[in-house]
Parts: sequence; structure tokens; C-alpha cells
Amino acid sequence: MNHDRNSDEHPLRLVGITYNQIESGVYALVLEEINGKRRIPIVIGFPEAQAIECKLQEVVSPRPLTHDLIVGMLKAMDAFLEKVVIRRLPSGVFAAFLHIRCKDGREIRLDSRSSDAIAVAIRTNAPIFTSSKVLEEAGFLPNEERIIQRRDEIQGLNDPFMDLSDTIEPEADESLHGLGKDELLQRLNKEVERENYEKAAEIKKILDEMDSES
Repeated sequence: MNHDRNSDEHPLRLVGITYNQIESGVYALVLEEINGKRRIPIVIGFPEAQAIECKLQEVVSPRPLTHDLIVGMLKAMDAFLEKVVIRRLPSGVFAAFLHIRCKDGREIRLDSRSSDAIAVAIRTNAPIFTSSKVLEEAGFLPNEERIIQRRDEIQGLNDPFMDLSDTIEPEADESLHGLGKDELLQRLNKEVERENYEKAAEIKKILDEMDSES
């Protein structure tokens, strides 16, 4: 499949999401260059973090979430997401272009929030790119201290460049770890029915850990 990659497009991978313990509901989406070590943190809100985390944890919702709906619409129109290109606006806010290839070969480029573009990309396995300029301006090596600008505010995030094994997350529900697999599965189904996908993702993570240990 030809992604028509520009010579100044650097491929990125999604490392994960870190939680800001200073301000409730604020997360950092961390991208890392595939052929290097620089990382780009993008500040996102709870709904966007939830949409991405649901896919990462493979939590299946009873009805399509917004980004699942977008993917379904692309399939229905026989089009596909060719790539996502992350860019940085003069204000410092990150944005993205969705490059969509139509059935007749036409390419459509859509402006998007970076978090929405990435949420769709991970659902379609579309590659994510950025430019040399963005990497130079916003890229940092792991464990370097960094203050991230979010619109006209400065939000101090807890080391968004850390190894993901040390990712800061909301305080876990310790009571879940005392439950058996069947009980966890029941809780998972209930949380999905309630559309509490953050809790469902937490339970799914525990179940995955149980499966890997068995």
C-alpha cells in the first residue's frame, strides 16, 4: 500500500497516555519517533483519553463510539485512512491532517484535532507522521523535564517522557485486585453497559495481566 510519504515526514508510534495528577481530567498523549528516541507529548482531555484507552485495552462497547463510527463510515464509503500527519499551530496547539483515499483514487485531506486523528489511526492501523520542525520544536528525550503549553495556559505534567512502565495513572481501585476472573468479567460487562469505559479499561487491564501470568 502506497502512503505517498513526504520526505520530511517522520513516522511516529503511540507510546501511551500519562495522567496529570496536578489537574484533574488532563492527560498527555505521548508519541515517539520510530527511528529515534524523541517524544512529543500532546495534552488531551478525559473524553479523548478514554476513547484512545478503550482501543488500546480492546474494550468493546455495545454501540460504536464516535471514532468507531468514523471508521465504519469510511468502510461503508469504500475509503480508507491512508495516514495521519501531526502538525503544530502558531499558538503551540497540536492539530493533524487526515489523509483519506477514496475508491476512485482521489485523496481528501481533512483538518482534525490531533487526539481525534490518533484515535481513528489506531483503529485503522494507519501510520502517523510529523515533520522535522515539529520534532525540533516539541520533541524531547525521555526523562527530560518539560512544561507543556495548552492553548494560553501552562500545565505541568508529571514527566510525560518517562518509560511507560512508570506511567502515571489515576489511582487504581485496589478492591478489583481481590476479585476472581469471573467476578471481574461480570464487572467489566456492567461497566461497559453503563458506558463507564475508563473503569472498563482498568478491569480489562487486570484481566490481561491474569491471562499473561497463567
